[in-house]
Amino acid sequence: MDFILTDNRLLSIKDKVLSNVRLDADDALLLYKSNDIIGMGHLADFVRRKRHGKKAYFVYNQHLNYTNVCITHCRFCAFSRNKGQAGAFTLTINDVRKKLLDRIDEPITEIHMVGGINPELPFGYYLDLLKTIKEIRPNVTIKAFTAVEIDYLSNIAGLSLEDTIHTLKNAGLEMVPGGGAEVLSSRVHDKLFPRKIGHERWLEIVAKIHSAGLTSNATMLYGHIETSKERVKHFMRLRSLQDETNGFTAFIPLAFHSQNTLMSDIPSTTAFEDLKNIAIARLMLDNFDHIKAYWVMIGEKLAQAALSFGADDLDGTIIEEKITHMAGATSAKGLTHKKIWHMIQSAGWDAVERDSFYNEIKSVKKSKGSPEPG
Repeated sequence: MDFILTDNRLLSIKDKVLSNVRLDADDALLLYKSNDIIGMGHLADFVRRKRHGKKAYFVYNQHLNYTNVCITHCRFCAFSRNKGQAGAFTLTINDVRKKLLDRIDEPITEIHMVGGINPELPFGYYLDLLKTIKEIRPNVTIKAFTAVEIDYLSNIAGLSLEDTIHTLKNAGLEMVPGGGAEVLSSRVHDKLFPRKIGHERWLEIVAKIHSAGLTSNATMLYGHIETSKERVKHFMRLRSLQDETNGFTAFIPLAFHSQNTLMSDIPSTTAFEDLKNIAIARLMLDNFDHIKAYWVMIGEKLAQAALSFGADDLDGTIIEEKITHMAGATSAKGLTHKKIWHMIQSAGWDAVERDSFYNEIKSVKKSKGSPEPG
């Protein structure tokens, strides 16, 4: 296969990619130093097509944020509030029930649920959340509670991590989102989110989640104070854990949005940065099956382009996203079933509706046109 490379430094990386040789940290740093975004895109697209051909995935999902009251006060967060502050909210179980019933006629297959670290909520509340979802939607997959939340739940329940995860699993938890890692760097942790768990604890918790038979995603929040070396270390730490557990389902690069945060002076990430991070993720995380272009953070149009830069998944319909939009995101808060089909197919890919574990529910090749939602 011919590749257009304008940076000759990438030739050695091309040789490794074609020979199926794992890239190392020096390769990743070289990719970050290079401005040959088209060359990187070709290499990442080659890897992506070897795994998934022309398939591009999405899930019909609904986001639930049960509270934004949070005591961690991360500098990059526009979502969290103190108790009693304007805009603070905590959903009751009946509130959650109503949100689920309001969309009960939609063919939702995944509930994505996260929230702040709210000291007013007992452990039983979280179990009731899971049980209520399963009561109303028994066939849905519940993807809930980041490693940060699970660490906190272990503390308030007075249980070991293993017992906490087991209890949550028995109540209906089936998968864990990838948030809370931010950047797996002690320096970034100490400056931006010192009240949250550090990278070693995050990796420890995720390993226990995987050993309990649950899968999870992984993320990286980029575009703030992190360096290229710290991004590379993040990739290497994730890849190493995946070698051990094989429990990660997908990796999602998360573009930082600074509006309404304590870091509002930092400009938004550029399309160049966004595509570069997706391409490098695809090249470095060779043991991750899926790389997401999270349209909420990078916008619908750039997410379409990202499908040619290593991403194979657009995440989902979302429905009422709050966290990124409170930080200034200008993307839609949710997409219809029909819209996301159109996004994928108009970009030249075969749209595949999946469940949380990438089992295919429905697929339509580009040549056959878009189906009606349902």
